[in-house]
Amino acid sequence: MSEANPVARRRTFAIISHPDAGKTTLTEKILLFGGAIQLAGEVRAKANRRQTRSDWMGIERERGISVVTSVMTFEYADCVLNLLDTPGHEDFSEDTYRTLTAVDSAVMVIDAAKGIEARTRKLFEVCRLRDIPIVTFINKMDRETRDPFDLLDEIEKTLALDTAPLTWTIGRGRSLAGQYDIRRSTLTPLGKDAATIPVNGPDDPRVMELLPEHERAEAREELTLAVEGLKAFDKTAFLEGHLTPVLWGSALKDFGVKDLIDAMAEFAPSPRAQAAASRTVKADEPKMTGFVFKIQANMDPNHRDRIAFMRVCSGKLQRGMRARLVRTGKPVTLSAPQFFFAQDRSLAEEAFAGDVVGIPNHGLLRIGDTLTEGEEIVFRGVPSFAPEILRRVKLADAMKAKKLREALQQMAEEGVVQVFQPNDGAAAIVGVVGALQLDVLVERLDAEYGLPVSFEPSRFEVCRWVASGDKAEMDKFLAAYPSSLATDLDGAPVFMATSAFNLRYEQERWPKIAFTDVKDYQKAAA
Repeated sequence: MSEANPVARRRTFAIISHPDAGKTTLTEKILLFGGAIQLAGEVRAKANRRQTRSDWMGIERERGISVVTSVMTFEYADCVLNLLDTPGHEDFSEDTYRTLTAVDSAVMVIDAAKGIEARTRKLFEVCRLRDIPIVTFINKMDRETRDPFDLLDEIEKTLALDTAPLTWTIGRGRSLAGQYDIRRSTLTPLGKDAATIPVNGPDDPRVMELLPEHERAEAREELTLAVEGLKAFDKTAFLEGHLTPVLWGSALKDFGVKDLIDAMAEFAPSPRAQAAASRTVKADEPKMTGFVFKIQANMDPNHRDRIAFMRVCSGKLQRGMRARLVRTGKPVTLSAPQFFFAQDRSLAEEAFAGDVVGIPNHGLLRIGDTLTEGEEIVFRGVPSFAPEILRRVKLADAMKAKKLREALQQMAEEGVVQVFQPNDGAAAIVGVVGALQLDVLVERLDAEYGLPVSFEPSRFEVCRWVASGDKAEMDKFLAAYPSSLATDLDGAPVFMATSAFNLRYEQERWPKIAFTDVKDYQKAAA
């Protein structure tokens, strides 16, 4: 690859998994092998050291989970890698879904002992809907594992996805001894700085010499079957989303990680075309376009900053350029776009299609916003989901009610929670997908705004956005339920139901009203 085609150098991918599959550890080791950090552990540095880390929020460090998407940009093998580490916990699924709108491929991490888990399956379906090619990394091969052929069979049957192993481990669990590269017929013994050597196929005596003698016959038979009997990697099928290349390893032991990062550099797709409301925007178009898929405030508590993460879809973004915010039609000067490396950042003098840049702003940009060099384009598909938990916020100090309203608005603009303002003037209701989001809200309101809060139940259990092509019918519906209607952050009408039964009853009574549980941010922003 050459500098003459900077777009072809970009690899923008997310890492997805069920919680506890080892995703954050794998992210750290990708950065280590990619030369982006010098010491393992920097990604999860101690709280009092301002080192690079992907889990930077206090609740993340305390509970050992990721609850926000971290963006890390670095160079490897003449490629620019934009790695997005997504939350694994299902309570933060909205953040993950929005992130998947901004990537061109994904690494699916699977626990070798557990196989396909519920969260993995759900995230895979989101990738499939977006035609995102997937590379599979089966982690924790240094522990007790399921039979590898059973794992491959489960992927094929559960996800309806062909598998093509690129590597195969020599031994597993306590007997893990090395890695065999199926495409290149090379062997890499387990161990730090172990050299990769060319071998003459599975029968080469150097392969099985890594194992105790009583394990060799079975391991040789398994490896021969993998090499000769399983599907070969087909790049076209991979890019079309029909096949996943499979790599095996142990992120904790630094094993198989370099194979993964080499594979991403070699055949993960460069930036793809992006669908907009009026047309498809190709990555190699000369004019700059991009969309905001995430807002994050107070990443640096000393500066109370507010960063909009934007995926560049086409053209070249240059520091200081003026772009058009399509939602308002007003110009925006991109005076300090930034590349991110978890919590650390650097000025982005220029960025190309596929890059993810942070744009500092003070509430000007919203999730789903489109920025262009002038064209009236609105990118599609940055979703908002109906929350599953509705609560009223209880403020300890009533004198801080105005401050609370402002804080909740900012949290809603970030996508941390959804905020609904009842039409009857009652106190605002917050909506979340999972209870852990409420814990994050409590911590952030206290730490960033000095607002200790608690929650109390709302009489509503379910909410849906409502719309209709029949204006008279819509007006009639809105007039009929003044105490059960609210507006969201964008002013869109929301029906609040006391139960799922109540919702079904009203849906049957009002067949001309559409009750939806997913809203495209762009519909509100356009």
